[in-house]
Amino acid sequence: MSGNTIGKCFTVTSFGESHGPAIGCIVDGCPPGMALSEDDLQNDLDRRKPGTSRHTTQRREADEVKILSGVFEGKTTGTPIGLLIENTDQRSKDYSKIAETFRPGHADYTYQHKYGFRDYRGGGRSSARETAMRVAAGGIAKKYLREIAGIEIRGYLSQLGPIKIETVDWNIIDSNPFFCPDADKVAQMETYMDALRKEGESIGARIEVVATNVPPGLGEPIFDRLDADLAHALMSINAVKGVEIGGGFDCINTKGTQFRDEITPDGFLSNHAGGILGGISSGQPITASIALKPTSSLRLPGRSINTRGEAVEVITEGRHDPCVGIRATPIAEAMIAIILMDHFLRHRAQNFGVDSGLAILR
Repeated sequence: MSGNTIGKCFTVTSFGESHGPAIGCIVDGCPPGMALSEDDLQNDLDRRKPGTSRHTTQRREADEVKILSGVFEGKTTGTPIGLLIENTDQRSKDYSKIAETFRPGHADYTYQHKYGFRDYRGGGRSSARETAMRVAAGGIAKKYLREIAGIEIRGYLSQLGPIKIETVDWNIIDSNPFFCPDADKVAQMETYMDALRKEGESIGARIEVVATNVPPGLGEPIFDRLDADLAHALMSINAVKGVEIGGGFDCINTKGTQFRDEITPDGFLSNHAGGILGGISSGQPITASIALKPTSSLRLPGRSINTRGEAVEVITEGRHDPCVGIRATPIAEAMIAIILMDHFLRHRAQNFGVDSGLAILR
């Protein structure tokens, strides 16, 4: 299976399945000399892990990461960093009934076409369980970017089904199970999710991520544009069906005089471009959002076919998130961190010492 690696200078290659013995990844290209321990990565993994509230899957995984290589005496050596998380709470028997049927809305049908057979236990390689390794790898990138460049990457849930946030208070995001920055909306989300769970239904969500203190100049023109690589990385997250950079689709109904980000000697007057111009960072905050579809793993019956092409009724048993977006914030942060880290190192390699002669505007 190809397509398991992202990045050029800072690369992440993941491996493992949802119900295998473990999942893991190899992080290559991290510069030497940075202090790194499992504790540096565990906080974001704890934010993503399942079973943290009644609103997510009740699969119980500690998601304790182990550093297998690339660190000596507490510092990165510049060699590949091996990361591993053991799976400890698999219930493969929950999926035995779908071994010969295709769950609607899942990758079962397409995996069968591509490979001729599939690991039906929890979706195998297509399971969102794999994203734990992205979060672990992203933790390395976040730490380096924060310590070396002062870049901070933070995200939040901006919409849960019909519930849209109206204010952003960064201080409360990690104090509720939704990563919601609007204290007035948390109780409403609780009530909504309780009713949804009783109904047996699922719902979609929107996540916003902001990267601040990003220096201007990151990104490559044409095919490796910074926004193109960010969109690629964010779209690779399970259940993501839409990505916006900056104003995104709002530009359709906005006139050019309103949407263009005018510049003054004191800085930019707006940031509709999301901190990226011509595929290169402008020095403004980079803003991106993702739309995640409602999970298709439902106890409500749905129509499908089996491996013989016969019509069947499918009911998905097991433990599933009624809204996968609830745990997606640290995943989106991680993917943006991985891309920014990659482009930071690429820029340093090609353009070290370049003096633009310009002041950095915000």
